[in-house]
Amino acid sequence: MAGPGKVRVMIVDDSVVIRKLLSDALNQDPDLEVAGTAGDGKLALIKLPQIKPDLITMDIEMPHMNGLETLAEIRKTDRKTPIIMFSTLTERGAAETLEALGLGASDYATKPSGSRGPAAAFEQIRSELIPKIKALCGRKSLNLAALKPPAAPRKPRPARTRRVEVVAIGVSTGGPQALSSLFPGFPKDLPVPIVMVQHMPPIFTRFLAERLTAQSQIPVAEGSEGARLQPGRAWIAPGNFHMTVARSPAERLLQLNQEAPENSCRPAVDVLFRSVASAYGAGVLGVVMTGMGADGVAGAKHIHDAGGEVIVQDEATSVVWGMPGLVHASGEADGVYPLNQLAGEIVRRVMQGRGAVRPTAVAAHAEEQQIK
Repeated sequence: MAGPGKVRVMIVDDSVVIRKLLSDALNQDPDLEVAGTAGDGKLALIKLPQIKPDLITMDIEMPHMNGLETLAEIRKTDRKTPIIMFSTLTERGAAETLEALGLGASDYATKPSGSRGPAAAFEQIRSELIPKIKALCGRKSLNLAALKPPAAPRKPRPARTRRVEVVAIGVSTGGPQALSSLFPGFPKDLPVPIVMVQHMPPIFTRFLAERLTAQSQIPVAEGSEGARLQPGRAWIAPGNFHMTVARSPAERLLQLNQEAPENSCRPAVDVLFRSVASAYGAGVLGVVMTGMGADGVAGAKHIHDAGGEVIVQDEATSVVWGMPGLVHASGEADGVYPLNQLAGEIVRRVMQGRGAVRPTAVAAHAEEQQIK
């Protein structure tokens, strides 16, 4: 985490145009400065000991040594310096980005399209990349300490009298890694469906669903219009679409729309949380995990007002404690748990009213994570 001075950023990209664009945009921000640049991975590894940046932006496709290879080399000796991968909005870019996150990248940003012109590219860097740099380096745009507590603290609610019927998850920065840790802890016979929003663009969400399916005992798919929610399955909102749950006389169905973004996000957690609160009432268990921004706070209140519960990931295991931190600070969290305990806690709450929790992969997974 950077000290009181400016955040020192190292730019690694083989494009002279991109290096210039990034340098100009970052240097215009009073909290940031470009400490150095490199045109490929090999040169970056040589320069790193001298530059000692607070954060690195890394292109994926580079000659001599690409971004994935460079990332792997850096992470052999340095697990702490945040690294943001710069990727393209393509299938290859999405697959390589998820691989990079698995190798230890902190986050990613999509490359501006040259066809939109320099002004649009500059604005994309300002609105997408710079907030991520500040969040990862402790310069949070949201001050949890300054958030006013609820006017009337939420009274402790009586013991749950209605079973959990759906789990709704909201997650953003650091989410792919966190979900990869969470989902192996769910048993294949989980008696409820899971619906979730991970802030990601199109294509990326499909690859994430495939990755989670390969790592889990329950199948994960992108949400599709009219899909019927079933126990032991999970759906992730597709990039650029809000996902909601609608109640019919006999079942709950997924619906998609492209209405205006909320909290500058589409898909948005608040949209999903409002809909599950309406469709399931007190049968909702909301889960807010690592992420930047405030998406999920208003939705958590809707879940509570309907009689449901909300739990959040703790600060120590979150890449950015923005979303879960604000839910907690707003008084809308019924519990705060480290990542390695979240799956077990979710299953415990789901199984309340359904009999004792059987020994499952949850216990083994939690124990394995604690050993690590």
